[in-house]
Amino acid sequence: MNRILPIVFAALTVLLVVVGSAGGGVDASPSTPEGAVHSMFDRVRARDWNGALQHVSKSSNSTAADLSRELGGANASLKTYSSLEKVETSVLHHNDREALVRANFQYSSAVGALADLRDLKVVREGDAWKVEFPVQKPPKVPPQVIPVNYLRWDVITRGADDDWGAQNVDPPKIRITSMNAVERDGGITVLGELVNEDTVPGFVAVGALLIGQNGETLAEETAFDKMNHTVLPKEVTPFRIDFPGLKLAQVKSVRMQPNSMLVPASADPVIGVLHQRLEKDWRGKRVLKGELVNQSGQTVNIPHVIATFYDNTGKIVWVQDGFVSNALLPNTPEPFQVPVRDDLGDNIQYRVIVNHYSLNRAGM
Repeated sequence: MNRILPIVFAALTVLLVVVGSAGGGVDASPSTPEGAVHSMFDRVRARDWNGALQHVSKSSNSTAADLSRELGGANASLKTYSSLEKVETSVLHHNDREALVRANFQYSSAVGALADLRDLKVVREGDAWKVEFPVQKPPKVPPQVIPVNYLRWDVITRGADDDWGAQNVDPPKIRITSMNAVERDGGITVLGELVNEDTVPGFVAVGALLIGQNGETLAEETAFDKMNHTVLPKEVTPFRIDFPGLKLAQVKSVRMQPNSMLVPASADPVIGVLHQRLEKDWRGKRVLKGELVNQSGQTVNIPHVIATFYDNTGKIVWVQDGFVSNALLPNTPEPFQVPVRDDLGDNIQYRVIVNHYSLNRAGM
């Protein structure tokens, strides 16, 4: 994934910015609280941060640079590769001098939609309504020394003129430890986990072949973003493979096709997953929340959270992932949120792992 994501993001960034810049005109003096919010986000969509600041209340003590970092992203985060797509608003409270407007806004990105929700206070300043939009200032991490003691694996392959024997190093030994096929959302999903049983890291891919009742091949798919592809020694990753439009009654058997390739890797950065909990969001939907802490001294540009859900017998019942829109700075907690299906029941357990993409490791 570390090699695939940079190409996808680079190809779509220009398109997203162009699409985002095609927003409508700006109401110079919004006459309603909702109008002020939409006028501000029209400028955000166009990445006109000075224009957006004109719709922000002076009491916010925000600058154009603050808005750019908060709403446009920084540190090569996923949000910097995204474009504001739509904003939906509803007035929660309103009088002659102030109002509370709920803004549900959505970004489009190469890995899907990114949603955000904020309850914004809007105040009247003169003849216009302005949005109070205080932004969180970036934390000031004090100078410190972080010891580098993580494991690292390099790969040296046999050159054309070398005589090292008949073959290069064998691929890592991987094993599928569990597999479960379920029927959900109008299709079949194959869920499972695999472990790298070797002493070297591997780039792992998993495919599944569905065989019909008469021995025919119904479909073949592979796991892409619903697994961690670079698996360190003894590490376990979940996987999820979706087959839309099929029913379990059509399937006689499932043939799994795991394979691996030796790759250089390291155990850095270490990303801690803290304060995991199940909660309800503003719509009453269950979500798995927590915080990520980058325990290394390097910035993690795009964190990717993968959650595995189990029933009370330990059987895998679902795998869900989500990308964090902000980068992980060293020793700075960043919240994450992953949706939880309602049909999983109340007695579910879960395990969270974090995949990541770091700019300085892509040779860019």
